[in-house]
Amino acid sequence: MSASATSNTRPVEARDKTAEASPGALRLFVRILDWITQDRVQLINITERINEIVRKSGIRDGMVHLQSLHTTTAVFLNEWQDALLDDMSSFLNQAVGRHVPWRHNNPEYSDCERQNADSHLKGMLLGQTLSLQVRNSCVLLGTWQSIILAEFDGPRSRSMSVQVVGV
Repeated sequence: MSASATSNTRPVEARDKTAEASPGALRLFVRILDWITQDRVQLINITERINEIVRKSGIRDGMVHLQSLHTTTAVFLNEWQDALLDDMSSFLNQAVGRHVPWRHNNPEYSDCERQNADSHLKGMLLGQTLSLQVRNSCVLLGTWQSIILAEFDGPRSRSMSVQVVGV
């Protein structure tokens, strides 16, 4: 399992809600971030990239909401440590086997040619959204917490909507 990915930020100008506001007014800042993954299953530490967006938003205190735009990915909090990352992958593979005769993979029941039922089920287990507090222009995280994007059906191009709201 690879823990790195090439990344490019793609601003969404049409939905950028950071117009001039009076001091103390509630503000909204939205961006779409992109990643290109290299492996079928890949965990990516996106903590710094999300903190960068929060800093750019100009919002000091509020919330950041992350939403993966794909059903075969997930976003979650956990410790970024090599042995634990391997354990996460092993756990998910034991919980949702790739070669189980899932109906989604069977042409008799489904028109999906990717054979990726396990990817959808892993994404469903972990979820595609995460909401976190913003304090002092940073994501509020515990000492060992990292924000992790999980790819379960790569390599592919992936996008995530990041919405920061606050003052």
